[in-house]
Amino acid sequence: MSEFHYDVSLADFEARVIQPSLEVPVLVDFWAEWCGPCKTLKPLLEKLAQEYQGRFLLAKVDADANPELCQYFNVRSIPTVAILVGGQPRDGFTGALPETQIRAFLDRHVPPPAADLRAEAKTLAEAGDWAGALVILTRATQNNPQDEGARLDAVEALLELEREEEAQSLLQLEYTTETARAESLRARLKLKANATEVAPLLAQVAANPDDHSARLALSRAHAGNGDYAAAMEAALEVIRRDRQFGEEAGRHLLLEYFQALAGNTHHDTLVRQYRRALSALLH
Repeated sequence: MSEFHYDVSLADFEARVIQPSLEVPVLVDFWAEWCGPCKTLKPLLEKLAQEYQGRFLLAKVDADANPELCQYFNVRSIPTVAILVGGQPRDGFTGALPETQIRAFLDRHVPPPAADLRAEAKTLAEAGDWAGALVILTRATQNNPQDEGARLDAVEALLELEREEEAQSLLQLEYTTETARAESLRARLKLKANATEVAPLLAQVAANPDDHSARLALSRAHAGNGDYAAAMEAALEVIRRDRQFGEEAGRHLLLEYFQALAGNTHHDTLVRQYRRALSALLH
């Protein structure tokens, strides 16, 4: 017995097969103690259930003890295996098939590992297709709602697509294994609140290059609009002109940007560049 494979009967079939199949495929194995092939098939299915780590569940039904279920699934011989998706039987097979055939059967119905989906989404994101990446990441989070990495990848895509309310909704969930990244994305979402028209601020700074308050406001506006390079450059220019202005407001703002973009592979180069520039100014 494990969290991935377990015995079921008519009494708990709804709760342990039908309902879970709304979220993940459930393989139902009809077996009996007297069935020789069952003794080969059942441990093989249990091994695969463990290996697939929740990408499908295995529900084992004693055919002799559950004739009603056998009748419902039209079981004529055992072992018989049926797979349920979305609460309905989708496919099945009879007999103790070889492992390679069972794997092929599973892979036709079982979602790919979340890691594979995240890699596929990353490729799309690197090509600038954030909408396509989000579609893939939505599948990954549906397949495994507990995958915090995939969920935060989806937040990243939502922020790039300027869908802040949806990103905020996901960030309100609990993160126990990806705490630092969740905090960074919350900080990035907070920066989005500063989105505003930059033209008036650019004109103000052009008229008075030593108006550091205006330059800091310009920096925040750039960050709010997602132009992090311009945001960091404006903050760095304040440090160049007056390092102590506003109790080192320029430095604190740069550090805020670094924290908001931490762990973001799309902005790693930019963050490294401005970390080096800040260090050079301060030492």
